[in-house]
Amino acid sequence: MKQPQTIATALTIAGSDSGGGAGIQADLSTFAFHRVHGTCALTAVTAQNTLGVTRVDVLPAASVSAQLDAVTSDVGAGAVKTGMLVNREIITGVAERLRAWGLGTVVVDPVMVSRAGSRLIDDEAVGALKELLLPLAAVVTPNRHEAQLLAGMELHTLEDMQEAARRIHRLGSRAVLVKGGGMTGPLRGTDVWFDGARMETLHLRSVETRNTHGTGCTLSAALAANLALGHELLEATRRAKAYVTTALEHPLALGRGPGPFSHFFALDD
Repeated sequence: MKQPQTIATALTIAGSDSGGGAGIQADLSTFAFHRVHGTCALTAVTAQNTLGVTRVDVLPAASVSAQLDAVTSDVGAGAVKTGMLVNREIITGVAERLRAWGLGTVVVDPVMVSRAGSRLIDDEAVGALKELLLPLAAVVTPNRHEAQLLAGMELHTLEDMQEAARRIHRLGSRAVLVKGGGMTGPLRGTDVWFDGARMETLHLRSVETRNTHGTGCTLSAALAANLALGHELLEATRRAKAYVTTALEHPLALGRGPGPFSHFFALDD
């Protein structure tokens, strides 16, 4: 029998997707693909499938904090990603535990507004995220609508995306990735990355598919996995974007709505 091997670890703090395409399920699949051991702290249980969400049950903030303490005190976390944090109480508790455990490699996916523009959390939660969580982030990954909310401006052009990245960076994160999946025309799929010194435009091939469920979760999880593996911020971002782009090229014939894609596309052939 082989001796136990050392392996990179990453922790996801997010909700459960019963359909398996997003949330905790997508995050753990992404970690596994990158050969990173994934741990989790569950914030909410959703009843959902490819057609939509029918119920959300939110866990108590104390339960989320207890999960973080249990995992971090024993297994540790080389990197952390946050997803759906639901409310101010959970966000406050998560920020407290991240500080208490000295977890500085944090990817914040600010799940506030869906790609279609539906608001997912209230103003109090948005305020807590801006005040308490973003200053702890190594990188924050807002979609178009979330970037508009955080930056307080509309996004229509590349220059708008760059200005939003500057404004969001002032909220305290080390870097910002404004995602262009919700943009139109040639900007669709173009992301803007800013760390206070470097402004980069990241664009790979565009993938025409309706199977985009879980894209944001997967990108932030891939970013966290690459940070856990030791890549610096911009390189981890490039690798995460490449992973998601390739995964989108492998849609899965599941359900009757906009379904998921394969997180393990390397095994498809």
